[in-house]
Amino acid sequence: MRAIDPRPGQAVVEIGPGLAALTQPLVERLGLLTVIELDRDLAARLRAHPQLTVIESDVLKVDFAQVAQALAATKIRVTGNLPYNISSPILFHLLPFADGIEDQHFMLQKEVVDRMVAAPSTSDYGRLSVMLQWRYAMECVLTVPPDAFDPPPRVMSAVVRMQPRADFAPVDAALLSELVQVAFSQRRKLLRHTLGRWLEARGFTGEFDVQRRAEEVPVDEYLALATSLQK
Repeated sequence: MRAIDPRPGQAVVEIGPGLAALTQPLVERLGLLTVIELDRDLAARLRAHPQLTVIESDVLKVDFAQVAQALAATKIRVTGNLPYNISSPILFHLLPFADGIEDQHFMLQKEVVDRMVAAPSTSDYGRLSVMLQWRYAMECVLTVPPDAFDPPPRVMSAVVRMQPRADFAPVDAALLSELVQVAFSQRRKLLRHTLGRWLEARGFTGEFDVQRRAEEVPVDEYLALATSLQK
């Protein structure tokens, strides 16, 4: 809660409140809170709370721009304990709404957070690292051991802070995603076998060193390549 630092009157949206472990302390500090809950029975229980606005929906179908509009907020803050099995799809779903988001704080499986914040030339660095670091400044703010939960999971958890960048490269998200997916499709091989062939097929004649593995290429170089392909 200290990492999120919610203030009265802020427009905060919580994903997957479940049994309200995070919801209660949030609403005590905020006064009002919007929650997204898929489970019908849990949503009905949450609606009984007078300070909660409940969106009963699959989070992957929620238009966060519309949520901000409904809250009369120029920017919203998003938080939640994300379900481990669909954490990556949720993170990718939020990407297009980054302009209208002030920050995001999520508890996730630690190995996912490690991949999100990974530096190049490390085993954790991959597609998730590149796509998210393009759009957000991120840091792991807290590691949470299994015994903090009841029942304890078999994995370590961590809290990540994600702040949308104002200075992000204006590349086509679909193009960047495809480029990075091809690059990391066979991460043990040199890029000439994967991305090199993909670039050839697109008639790319610019400079890009494909005598490297995907994990050796910094985010900025992937962005520069995507930018040159758009021209």
